[in-house]
Amino acid sequence: MKKTTDILDKAQNGVKLNHDEVIFLLSQREEATLNRIYEAARNTRTEYFGNKIFAYGFVYFSTYCHNECSFCFYRKSNDQSLRYRKNRDEIVDLSKALAASGVHLIDLTMGEDAVFLEDEERLIELVDAVKAATGLALMISPGKVSEPLLDKLIKSGVDWYALYQETYNRQLYRKMRLDQDYDQRMSTKIQARDKGFLLEEGLLTGIGDTIEDRAQAMLAMGSLGVSQVRTMTFVPQKGTPLENVTPQDCGNELLNISVMRLLYPDKLIPASLDVEGLSGLQGRLMAGANVITSIIPPREGLAGVSQSSLDIDDGSRSLPMIIPTLEAAGLTLATNADYENFLKKEKIKRGA
Repeated sequence: MKKTTDILDKAQNGVKLNHDEVIFLLSQREEATLNRIYEAARNTRTEYFGNKIFAYGFVYFSTYCHNECSFCFYRKSNDQSLRYRKNRDEIVDLSKALAASGVHLIDLTMGEDAVFLEDEERLIELVDAVKAATGLALMISPGKVSEPLLDKLIKSGVDWYALYQETYNRQLYRKMRLDQDYDQRMSTKIQARDKGFLLEEGLLTGIGDTIEDRAQAMLAMGSLGVSQVRTMTFVPQKGTPLENVTPQDCGNELLNISVMRLLYPDKLIPASLDVEGLSGLQGRLMAGANVITSIIPPREGLAGVSQSSLDIDDGSRSLPMIIPTLEAAGLTLATNADYENFLKKEKIKRGA
């Protein structure tokens, strides 16, 4: 008990936790101890962000992908996957609807779709149109892209580049991201960071990762200079090599969120709606998250990533349905000015 208290006090006093301390926190399973870790994470979030929570609109505009990731529903060879490719007008209309609902950012996500990656101007025109129509901050999640395309995206005013390693265990990475070079993926992130993008990095749990793997990844993320750190629980997907894996509960994800908050108190940490939908939001907020991601407008033919249809068509992943959960947790939706202030300060820190 004393060791837990000492580590939490150290983190809350702004002292960086070391590897063994991170391992210790991630190893805890006793409910009372977990609740103390969650409370410390919430207190840290309050110190840096008050009671304000940010919200991201999610536009998964193409589910075509040339990769064969073993964990992904949208892997190229999966004939059970929902496939669509939205056109520019559809994407702009979806983004405008999300902006009107009150989100702070539009996350433009696709599989590594050759139609957009080989016709870079098509992607840039899309980005420019969404930026002009919404005036909001933009995140781009297009997979691994070329350096010239990164240059064009930053010139078009994209703020964030999201490219998830999912694990820093190279052996596990090879099993997850088949025939994708670990170092090339990491290098693309570093190029994006050096060009002025804010980075979001992601960690997947429940896919054979260990406590050591999670600790290693969390600490390495800081060295990469990320501004948003995400963790999600693996959901087995039909038509993939891992569809029969026994799913884990989200306990490790919640603990990951809390430890990430203690390690990176001034960064953004998502509570994703893409694993458990609206029912899982409160737990993630109580663990210290300060961004709600995967907000999707209903009945527009959009899909999620881990859960392609959960809570979408009935509107449960729309912002109006989320507000009561925020209020019940004593939290409030931030203003656009709050988010712009965060971006400005973070870009100054990163030298962007």
